Amino acid sequence: MQAAGGLDKQFNKAMLWYWGRRGVALALVLLIFYSYWQNPQLTTGMLNAMLRQSTPLVLGALCGMLGERSGIINIGIEGQMLLAAFVGFMVAATTRSLIAGVVAGVLMGAILGLFLAFMAVSLKMDQIIGGTVINILALGLTSFFYQANQTIPGKLPIISLGPLADIPLIGSVLFRNPPITYLALILVFVVHYALFYTRWGLRTRAVGEHPRAADTVGINVYRLRYMNVIIGGAMAGVAGVFLSLESVGSFERAMTNGRGFVALAVMIFGRWTPLGAWGAALLFGFANALQTQLQFGGSLQIPYQFIGMLPYVLTIVVLAGFVGRSRPPAAVGQPYETE
Repeated sequence: MQAAGGLDKQFNKAMLWYWGRRGVALALVLLIFYSYWQNPQLTTGMLNAMLRQSTPLVLGALCGMLGERSGIINIGIEGQMLLAAFVGFMVAATTRSLIAGVVAGVLMGAILGLFLAFMAVSLKMDQIIGGTVINILALGLTSFFYQANQTIPGKLPIISLGPLADIPLIGSVLFRNPPITYLALILVFVVHYALFYTRWGLRTRAVGEHPRAADTVGINVYRLRYMNVIIGGAMAGVAGVFLSLESVGSFERAMTNGRGFVALAVMIFGRWTPLGAWGAALLFGFANALQTQLQFGGSLQIPYQFIGMLPYVLTIVVLAGFVGRSRPPAAVGQPYETE
């Protein structure tokens, strides 16, 4: 009887969580349409800002997800993004080519992914310490070598997708963006399909849940973990060059401003799924866009420091309220030894 009561309680909690998320999503959609009816220009601007602010978060979440789905914790996303942003900016400033800067930044992210994989898989170092090493290394190198007089030839251009960009409300939001923003949207669906509908995805999830069983059926656990962490690092590199070459058009010390850690919260809130992480990233992007609008709107007599705390307060609330409800891959953080 007690077991049946416990199952009923768990089922009720699961249903409450299921319908609660959909209720919040529906309420936000209705709020957006009402706001668009009241003030189309302001609503479109907010949605554009939401999408742009969510881009580095969802890319960072995909980076962490590929690692953790294969059993490797990556808290070095912040450092990967920061060093990729710096290298991409410096290469673009030196070569006067934004494309060269993007390629260099993505390669830098992949190299840091390789470094993390070497520490976690080959050396079997504590994965938290390995990620912390990357964060400290990136902050130190970028602060030491940064030169304020460097400039780049503009930012990555906005690409308009013809008549699609003229659709009311969603046209200018989804179909008039710079290239990395489009790439982030594409990667969400590509990674989702690859993770849940391909042999690679099945093997990745198997390695993250039970590497010993995966090894017994012929899956090379070490190679798969190396590959996934390197690919994830490349995605963190894309997030970094988004900041320096597409969003800001310059580099500043510590310009990631905690986005790598917020990306981990996005990944957890999205339950280690690409589509869930994208939804969570949009929520955090909306919080960032809202606090920016409140700061520059000047309609509220609230100190800007409190308004600027809004995205981070949301991060704390999400982690406090939803971490216990999410189950990470069973073997995450555990070094693997072949017998």
